[in-house]
Order: sequence, then C-alpha cells, then structure tokens
Amino acid sequence: MGGYECTDQLNAFGNRVDFLNVTNHLELLDQDYQDLKPFGIGTVREGIRWSFVEKTPYQYDWSTVQVLLDAGKRHGIQQVWDLCHFGYPDDLTPLHPMFARRFAALCRAFVDFYRSQRPDDTLIVTPINEVSFMSWLGGDARGTSPYCVGQGWEVKYRLMKGYVEGVAALREADPSIRILTTEPLINIVPPPWADAEHRRRIDEYHHHQFQSVDMLAGRMCPELGGRPEFVDILGFNFYYDNQWQLDPYERIPWAEEPADARWRPLNELLMAAHKRYNRPVVITETSHPGIDRPKWTRMIAKECALALRKGVPLWGVCLYPIIDRPDWDHLTPWHQSGLWDAELRTDGQPHHRVLYAPYAQALREAQAKVAAAAVPKKVPSSKASLSLS
Repeated sequence: MGGYECTDQLNAFGNRVDFLNVTNHLELLDQDYQDLKPFGIGTVREGIRWSFVEKTPYQYDWSTVQVLLDAGKRHGIQQVWDLCHFGYPDDLTPLHPMFARRFAALCRAFVDFYRSQRPDDTLIVTPINEVSFMSWLGGDARGTSPYCVGQGWEVKYRLMKGYVEGVAALREADPSIRILTTEPLINIVPPPWADAEHRRRIDEYHHHQFQSVDMLAGRMCPELGGRPEFVDILGFNFYYDNQWQLDPYERIPWAEEPADARWRPLNELLMAAHKRYNRPVVITETSHPGIDRPKWTRMIAKECALALRKGVPLWGVCLYPIIDRPDWDHLTPWHQSGLWDAELRTDGQPHHRVLYAPYAQALREAQAKVAAAAVPKKVPSSKASLSLS
C-alpha cells in the first residue's frame, strides 16, 4: 500500500497545514497513481481533510474528495479513507462539547456521499488517525490543537468518544463498512538498573498503547459505547523511533550490529497485538528517512515474512509517506522518507518526483520475500474477498 500525507492540522505555531497541496499530490494525482503501477501497488491511504470539508457546521463540501475519488476510479486504485487525520474544523477541538456529535454527523454524510457513487464497493474507513499520538501531541506536548499540557488522557477520552460514535454512525448507515484502526505500535522498556516498582510503572506505560483500541472494543470505559465488533482490521504504525527506554529517555537503536537486546522484533509485536484482539493486521505506516530507507525496508520485509510464517494474518504494509513530505511545523526540511523524493521548485511549478532507486530495489526484494512467505488460503466462493494489496 502507499500512503499520501494528508494532514490538515494546526501545527505547533497555530498555522493550518495542508499537505495534499504542500506535496502537490492533489495537483499530480494522475502521475502519482500511475507511478505506483510498476510496483504492483493498487491500494492507497487518502484523507478527506475534515477542516476543508466542513467549513460551516453540518455543511459539507466534497469537491476535493470527488477529485480524489475520480482519480482512483480512472487508475483502478483502491482508496482507504481517513476521515480525521490530525485536523479538525476551525471551531472544534476534541475537548469541545459537540466534538463527538459533529464527527458522527460527518461520518454519516461521508457514507451518503460515497455510496451515492459507489454503492457496491468495499469501503474501508479509518475514523480518526493515531488517537494515542494525537492525544499526546495535543494534550501533553502543546504540538497541536487543543495545545494542552497534562491533559493527554482527557484528549484521548474525548477523541475516542468521537471515534466510537463515529463508528456507530458509519455502521448504522452501512453495516458493510470495514473499520481500520491506525495506532502506533511501540515498545517501552525500563533502564537496566530499574527496581521492581520502576519496572511495573514502565510496563504500565507500555500497555497504554492499547487504550484506544480497548475503548473501541468496550473493554475500557464502556460508558463510551464501544463494542467488540467495532474492532475490525487492526492497523499499526511502526517507525524507527517507536521503541525507547523511559526514565531516563533513550531511543533504542534498531540497526546496531550486534543488535541491541532491548529492541523487540516487529514480528513479536505484531503477534502480541494480534493475540490481544484476534483480528487481521495491517502495518498502516512505516518508513525511514535518508539513506537507511533500503535497510529499513529489508528489515520490515524479514519481520513480515516471520509474522506470516507464525500465523499472523498480515493483510498489507503501507509505505508512508510514499511521496516525500516536509516537517509539519517548519515546512522545511523535507524528510527524504518517501519512495519518491521531491525535487523542489521555486518557480511555482509542482515539485518534481524523483524515484530513490535503492529504495525501489529494496521494495521489489521485500515484495518477493513476503510473497514467498505468504501461504494462500482458500476462501469460500460465497464470500467476497477484501483487497488490501
């Protein structure tokens, strides 16, 4: 899968960013989709940009989403839709008393819009992207709206209230909709000298990564209305900085030789998450900046192959971002984390896409490795298949 950065959040300086335009993806849609074909990528993650769709409460402008939808149809691309990818309308924050109601209304309106054109397609939706990360960034780190410190749990609770009510609205409008969660998959460890109480506390922090999905399932905070059936396809975002030691903080390196003993292999993390919920799994975001992109891709492929051989129902891997993007707060520098880098233009023309050849070669090798590990399973002819690759 390919993921296009679609955030429309307020950044750390209170400025609205619009990465569909910053990266020129909206302008170069046909080229971007055409470029995927040599790699056999037929599924992408796209976002509707809530803050642009709903400028006035309960009034929706789907014109840009229509452009994306039409391009997907032209190129035979399956689009997985993020309804809230970090951005909210100008008059809303997760702490607003009407947040959940407004989000549920958006979900219903999106289904009406989508099904008016695609009545029979498999529709896969991520209601709110990375609740765990967003609740920290906006609730504890002042990195985005609502710009709080010490309110991470409250922001998470309110985001999940909207999430649960949104899923209920989606399923009420169309019971066939598939829900794809997208939460960070992390590993937090204590320092080697930690005593028993310190270790217990760090283990608790480690398991906080599952709070959002537990709330969706109704295992935690059942008053929100979560249900087991709301947990459908488990998506996990995994990057090079997703594992760290806490108190004191120290990022665990992933590429050391010999390997750092604190680094937990991805296949083990995927297996543990799958066992927790017994649902199919997707790696919904992964990438690495700079020259280590090929090495990271080969590591991901090795871990995915191991996970498949161990019986994890891994349905797909999303390269995110597939097109390079800049920093949210400063809009420079660009991360050099995509399959295509951006040759920046200063004459007002779209940034030129430049394929990073070592990454492309590593991707082809990764696809072959994972394909060899996948064991085909017969699907009863009476059931429709779900394409995520």
